[in-house]
Formats: sequence, C-alpha cells, structure tokens
Amino acid sequence: MLFSNKPSLFLGIIAFLLLVTNVVLFSMGEMNEAGPFMIAFWIALGLLCNRQADTKGYVYTLMIFAAVTAALYYPQPFINPQGYDLSKLITPLIQIIMFGMGTSMSLRDFYGVVKMPAGVFVGITCHFTIMPLVGLLLATTLHFPPEIAAGVILIGSAPCGMASNVISYLAKANLALSVTLTAVSTLLAPFITPLLMEWLAGNYIEISVQKMMWDIAKMVLIPVAGGLIFNHFLSGKISWLDKLMPRLSMAAIAFIIVIITAHGRESLLTVGPLLVIAGLVHNLSGYTLGYWFCRLIRMKEQDCRTIAIEVGMQNGGLASAIAKEMGRIATVGLAPAIFGPVMNITGSLLASWWHRRPPEEEDVPAAEQATAF
Repeated sequence: MLFSNKPSLFLGIIAFLLLVTNVVLFSMGEMNEAGPFMIAFWIALGLLCNRQADTKGYVYTLMIFAAVTAALYYPQPFINPQGYDLSKLITPLIQIIMFGMGTSMSLRDFYGVVKMPAGVFVGITCHFTIMPLVGLLLATTLHFPPEIAAGVILIGSAPCGMASNVISYLAKANLALSVTLTAVSTLLAPFITPLLMEWLAGNYIEISVQKMMWDIAKMVLIPVAGGLIFNHFLSGKISWLDKLMPRLSMAAIAFIIVIITAHGRESLLTVGPLLVIAGLVHNLSGYTLGYWFCRLIRMKEQDCRTIAIEVGMQNGGLASAIAKEMGRIATVGLAPAIFGPVMNITGSLLASWWHRRPPEEEDVPAAEQATAF
C-alpha cells in the first residue's frame, strides 16, 4: 500500500463523515427506506478504492461499513437466523483470531522486552492508563446509560489492537517495538483488564473479576499459546494456512461487529451518533497523549509514533467477546463495535500523514523492520 498521494487522506475523511451522517440520519428515522442504497454505496466506494494503490487500505473498512449498514436496516438475519443465536459464535471466532495471532508470532517477538525495556514499559503503562481514564471521562461527561458507559470503559481497558502493527509499519514507526507491545499487552490483558473494569466501571455494572480473568484467559492465553506452538513446529510447512489465517481473522472481526450491531440496534437508535463522536475523541486522545508524553520524556521519534499508535488502537474484537461473556452484548458490546471502524479510519489517516514525513533518525534498520513485519 502506498500513501504518497492526497487521495487517501481525502477519502478517509469523506468515509468518516459519511459514516457519521449515516448513523445520525438512521437514528433520526430519516433513512429507514434507504437501506439498499446505503449498502450499495459503501460497496461501490470499496470497489472504487480497490482500483487505486494508495486507497486499497480502506477497502476492508468500507466493506465493514456496508455490512454494519445491512445489520442496522435488516437486523434479524444477523441475530437469530433459523432459530440459531449468532452471538454464540463470537467467543469461538475470537479464539480463532487469537490463534491466528499466535501463529504469526514467535518467541523473538518478546525479545523487545529485553532489547527495549524503556519503550515497552512506557508503552504498556501509557496504554493501560490513558485509554481507560479517557474512557471513564467520556462515559461520565456524555452521560451514557450505565451499560453503554461500561462498554466505553471496556474498550479503553482492552489490550493493543492487532491492526496497530500494520499502521506502525506504514507510518515508518518502530515496528519491532509495536509487535512487542501488542504481544505483551495481549498477554497481560487477562490480569489487567478485569482489575481496571472493577475499578473504573464497577459503579455502572457488576463486575466479577475472577470470571472475567478466566473468560479472557480462555479467549487469549490458550489460543495464543496454541498458535505459538503451531508456529514453532509447523511454520512454513502449511503455506495455505499461513495465507488463510490473516483473511480469516479479518472476516471474523467483521462478522463480530455485524452481530453486535444487529443485537444493539435499539440502543444505537438512541446513542449511536454520540457513540461515534466518543469513539473519535477516545481514539484521537490516545494518539495525541501517547505521542506527546513520549516527546516530553525525550524518546526517539520512531518510538513516539509507535507508542502513540499502540495507545490509540484497541483490540475491539476482544472487548466485544468480553461483553458477550458478560451477557451484555447489545449494550456493553456497542462501544467496541463502533470504535473499531473509527480506529481503522483514523489509523490509516495517521499512517498516511507520517508516511510522507519520515523521522529524522532511523532507529530500526529497514531490514529488521521487514523481518519483524
């Protein structure tokens, strides 16, 4: 993917504005008959983007928008088709995604803890402090209903998003540090996320720390460990699976978002536009505070960029699965479902901006970055 031209920036802004407009008009009941048109519009925009190298990065997000629009206008096929509750698939899908993450990792991804201890410590600390606290501030300030507010805090308390590695690569950040931060934050999530939820969201909903720890462990630790073992013994020996897992993970995330959108349709009619705005503020706050804190303590530009991206991008799929295990997919699960596409757009725009502005110092040799990627 190339980000050397302005069309990618322009398209990202247009896509976000159209998303907000669609949610606002739908919430106002002004477009209930326009479902087929809106779905076709997102698909057509995605196909158009796929024809240009510098806009291909938006195709996946635009297809998610098309699917989410379908779920908003026609929710029943995504809730209980033929009497089967599709929400039961969320946890297995997350386990598949986490297994796929494990197959793309190796023990060398954790060497960064030793090679870059300061960067890892700062990145993990910023991620698990800035985002949960900003989530709490938004939930309190915007006066969301209790379970919606808990969902905002939940997405803020989730580990780094897997897409952050791609965004770091495109933004000419420190990819080795990005991979390490994603891996470490994911493995810490079963312990840190439940404690943050009890502390910050305990006033909104009842939180069972032990149950949440086990839920996250079975969705993260066990599949990732299985993926690591698979990668160690069978890496490169099953080439079709290596190619399949990234595509399967992307499809699974999209399907999870659609299921949650359909289940939470009624709540979205009430808080949808405000939730989109909250997602944008939450995401941009992570980028801004993460970056400038690192600049304040005089970290290298590449590391500043990396930590900004890792702080700002959360694992929305995991947060959605946690909401499902809590039995509150239609309320607590809404913020993760909405914030995910917002992060994809802003992350692509940020990558486009930084890609055209290489850091003065190259902290990580290109060969090393390519190897990590």
